[in-house]
Parts: sequence; C-alpha cells; structure tokens
Amino acid sequence: MKRYVFALVLGLVGCAILISLGVWQLQRMNVKLAAIAEIDSRISSPPVPVPLAPDAKRDKYLAVQASGLLQDQALRIYTSRTNEGAGYRIIQVFETDGRRLMVDRGFLPIEADSDVTGPVAVDITGNLHWPDETSSWTPAPDIARNRWFARDVATMAAALGTEPVLIIARTLDPDTFTARPIPVSSADVPNNHLEYVITWFSLALVWAGMTVYLLWRIKRRTA
Repeated sequence: MKRYVFALVLGLVGCAILISLGVWQLQRMNVKLAAIAEIDSRISSPPVPVPLAPDAKRDKYLAVQASGLLQDQALRIYTSRTNEGAGYRIIQVFETDGRRLMVDRGFLPIEADSDVTGPVAVDITGNLHWPDETSSWTPAPDIARNRWFARDVATMAAALGTEPVLIIARTLDPDTFTARPIPVSSADVPNNHLEYVITWFSLALVWAGMTVYLLWRIKRRTA
C-alpha cells in the first residue's frame, strides 16, 4: 500500500509541476504576442516627423518620414541574408532640418560595387530603431578600415559624428540605389514560448502515462 501511495503522490506532484511550467510559458507567450501586436501597430502607423529628442524606449519602432541629403559618409555592417548570401548593411549619414542622423539603407551584396554617394536629396520613410546586436562574442569594429560586425547606435553615431538616432529605411524616393531596404519587422522579435508550452505539456502527459503504468505494475504485484 505504501508503494502504491508513494507512486501516486510522485505522479501527481510531477504532473502538477510540469503543468504549472506549461501554464507559465502559456502566460508568457500571451504577453509576448501582445507585445508583438503593439510593435506591429507602431511599425505600420502613419509616419510622423523625427522627434527632436527621440527616446530609445518610448520611440522604438516609431514610423517616421524625413526629407534631406544623404552624405557620402557611411559604415558597412557585415551580415548575411537567407538566399542572398554575404553582404553588408549600409549605414549612411542623413542631414535633415539642420540635424545629422543615420539611415540604414539596407542590404548590399558583398560582390556589388559600393553605392554610397553624396550629397543626394531623398525623401525617406522608415522606423526608428535601436538594435541590440552586440554581445561578448561580437568583434570590435575596425573603424580605420570601416569594418563593422553589429549595429550599435551610440558607437556608430560617434564614428560618423551624428545624433544617436537611426532610421531603418522602408522606402527612399528616388530609389536609385543598389542596396535594398530591409524594413523593421516583428518577425525579428523572438517568440519560442509555444515550443516550451508544447514541451512541458507533453512531458506532463508522458509523466502521467508512466505513473499509470507504474501503478498498474504495483497492482499486479500485490494482487
């Protein structure tokens, strides 16, 4: 009888823990989905002029529009894209209303000739962004050779002599550049919680099955 009770308690406690973990991940998934919906709303909202003092938290993904001059100062951020191979993002100085900002004009294949020229008058629509791409594994930029391996707004702004404001271009008019815009998207926001939900609930089901089997074995032995 003691073995029967122990197995039953062990099974119930194990299932309760695994189910609670699944519910916790389900709650986190719902929070993340709400955050992604908010991001989508901000990305697709009607564009506004670039704020005078953008805030990295308040204005992240804010849709903006501006007219000005692209200057011939630019950084190349090495990257790669699925089905396109290696290349780099072009981060170029953009002067508008007496301000010096940065524009991420998009992806240029590694084999393509540089399309950085200036001054070029353009109308830009896009989104403000402060990418979080650096880690302890990211190589330091080789500023002398203009070789960068991640976008860090503050560091790029210091190198280019601009405000720490980055516009990710969605459209440029006129669009005569080889580099193609990579608009910001909520698809870049990780959301793996559904996988964890399935994992924890599946483990709970397996644990329950093992408990039933163990109770059946105990019952047969004591019959």
